[in-house]
Amino acid sequence: MKSIGSKKLSQLGSAIFSEVAQWKEEAKRQGVDIIDLGIGSPDRPPSRRVMEALKRAVSNPQNYGYPTSEGSPEFRRAVARWYRHRFGVELNPESEIVTLMGSQDGLAHLAMSISDPGDTGIVPDPGYPIYAASLVLAGVEPYFMPLRAENNFLPRLEDIPDEVARKAKFMLLNYPSNPLSAVAPRSFFERLVNYARKYDLLIVHDLAYSEMAFDGFRPNSILEIEGAKELAVEFHSLSKSFNMAGCRIAFMAGQSEVVQCLKALKSNIDYGVFHAVQEAGIAALEEDMEGKPSVAHIYERRRDVVIEGLKAAGWDIPKPKATMFIWAPIPPGWTSRQISREILHSTGVVVIPGDAFGREGEGYVRIALVQEEERLLEAVERIGRFLRSNTRSC
Repeated sequence: MKSIGSKKLSQLGSAIFSEVAQWKEEAKRQGVDIIDLGIGSPDRPPSRRVMEALKRAVSNPQNYGYPTSEGSPEFRRAVARWYRHRFGVELNPESEIVTLMGSQDGLAHLAMSISDPGDTGIVPDPGYPIYAASLVLAGVEPYFMPLRAENNFLPRLEDIPDEVARKAKFMLLNYPSNPLSAVAPRSFFERLVNYARKYDLLIVHDLAYSEMAFDGFRPNSILEIEGAKELAVEFHSLSKSFNMAGCRIAFMAGQSEVVQCLKALKSNIDYGVFHAVQEAGIAALEEDMEGKPSVAHIYERRRDVVIEGLKAAGWDIPKPKATMFIWAPIPPGWTSRQISREILHSTGVVVIPGDAFGREGEGYVRIALVQEEERLLEAVERIGRFLRSNTRSC
């Protein structure tokens, strides 16, 4: 048989995630009690109202035909109402919104729909792995834009070479950020829109964590900025904000030509999101507009438990303002991978090495706040013992 396997496969994702999975299996075989703070999957179910809506919709025989690839009109209209309620942004449900099977679905396919092989895309480093992987799939050349602590993990737009900005088709950003937990003020989005206009550049903004912010901070949509709908699209997911990760429902909104491009590609790939899931999504958005408390207070409390506990153990970590993650600078004397492996084998606590998210992630680990407080306190206690017993720790 001829060699099987695309060369692109070897360029997708991060081998580190597979490596961490192997470490976890090794620890399990040794009888270690695992506290998994690795993958950012919500540990709680959706609200009862959402689950009841899904239950009713699953029982409706009419929901078992093929859905439409762009999403039901009802769901897209609910998204438009929610964007008006949450951000004060007016969206046309017909031309400016497309429904997705999770934001990763859209992020994986967008570059294919708007770019040609040999084009350039500007992506963050560190960044969520699908950002770079989507460029590999599309044959697009990446320009990795470093995000560093000294600039609050915001890009220095002035450092991007002029020839790169002029050549690039799009720039992808994510605030609040996974993995960095960084946030961006409105003033940054204003500068970003001006920059995009100068270079005729599409801005792709991943806003999956807009409802998971703390200490009174309210993340902005880039579409709030005047003129942004002419040159930006935004992804949003119901996975984290409404504990619907397994349902696989999200959407992209904004610049109508880009929305139509993704719709056209998707119509050749799949038939869209199960109608019952879309009905559950409508229930989630409506419940939020009616004032149901968001999940943010849960993760804010978990953040405080972990940050304060690790500080007491000697690991001082900046307190993030958003997301379900902590981006933790590691103690001196370690690499990201070394300390992640040792913490897992010594304590059973799973964290992700920062270099899984790009070269600039070295020197950090990502901690996901996806366990109840009792287990987080146990994780903190175990890590504290590890730090105290290791000469290379703080």
